[in-house]
Amino acid sequence: MRTSILSVQDLSKHYGSTTVVDALSFQIAPGECLGVIGPNGAGKTTTLRMCLGLTAPDAGSITYFLNGQDAGLRMPGDALAIKARLGVVSQSDTLDPDFNCAENLQVYGRYFGMSAAQVRVRVPALLAFASLSHKAGSKPGELSGGMKRRLSLARALVNDPRLLLLDEPTTGLDPQARHLMWERLQLLLQQGKSILLTTHFMDEAERLCSRLLVLDHGKKIAEGQPKELIAQHLEPDVVEVYGVGALALAESAEHTGLRALAARVEVSGETVFFYTQDARPLLDRLAAHGHLRTLHRPANLEDLFLKLTGRQIREDA
Repeated sequence: MRTSILSVQDLSKHYGSTTVVDALSFQIAPGECLGVIGPNGAGKTTTLRMCLGLTAPDAGSITYFLNGQDAGLRMPGDALAIKARLGVVSQSDTLDPDFNCAENLQVYGRYFGMSAAQVRVRVPALLAFASLSHKAGSKPGELSGGMKRRLSLARALVNDPRLLLLDEPTTGLDPQARHLMWERLQLLLQQGKSILLTTHFMDEAERLCSRLLVLDHGKKIAEGQPKELIAQHLEPDVVEVYGVGALALAESAEHTGLRALAARVEVSGETVFFYTQDARPLLDRLAAHGHLRTLHRPANLEDLFLKLTGRQIREDA
C-alpha cells in the first residue's frame, strides 16, 4: 500500500431517497493538494463533513495517515486522534468575536492540549504568516474579509497539522485578498503540508492543485492532473464570439461553413464558443464579420468544468 495521508474508499451518503455521495474513492499523498470541484449539490461539502466525522457515512471507509506499514487511523472510531493532526477552514466564519486575533489563536491552541506557554511561542509566527502581526490586538469585527480568512488559516495551523481540509476558503474575497491567500497556501505546500480543497474558482484549482477530483450528483466523473484532464476532454483552442449578431452567427454556422471549422459549438448567454483543434482558419473566416468581437484563448479548467457538468445553473442543494 502506498503512503497516503487520507484514503477514502467507496464512500456513500443518502438522505431519504436522494444519494448525495455515491461510492466515492480517492487518496491524498503527502505534500499533495487535491482539489474537489463540482456544481452546487455535487456532494463536495458532504464529503468533507464525512471526512471530518461531522456526518456519518452510510457505507465506505475513511482512513488517515497510512504509511505503507501502519494500518492508519479510521474515522469516526479514531476521531479524536485524527482531529489532533488536522487543520480545518470551513466556509463560514467561526472566529470568536469576543477575542482579539492573538487570543483566538491562543484559545484554539489550548483545545489541542497545548500549554499556554507552548501556544504563546507559536502565536507570533502564525500572525506573521497571515500578515496580521499589526492586528494582533484587533478583534475579528475590525478585520476585512481577507484578514478574517487568513486568521482562520493561521488558527488551523496552530497544532502544526499534517493535512489541511479547506472548504471554499476564498469565497467572498476580492482579487487581491484571494491572491494573498493563494500565496500562503502555496507556502504550506512547499513546507510539505497536504491539502484537501473544495472550490468554485477554476483559476484557484489550476494554481494550487496537483490533482483534481470532479464530482457531479455525488459521483466521481473525472480525476487527474489539471493539464492532463484538459488535454483528455477538450480541444486545445477556444474562440469566443460575442456582440450584436453573435447568436445569429451561431444559428447560421452550418450554412456559412463555420461549424465545419470547429469540433464543437456552444452558446451561453450572448456568447458563442467555438472549440477547435486549430483556430487559425476559423479566425480568418470570422474576420469577415468585423462587427463581432472575438477572443482566442487556450482551453482551461472552466471549459472542462462546463463540458463535464453542463452550463445549466444549479440551485444550492
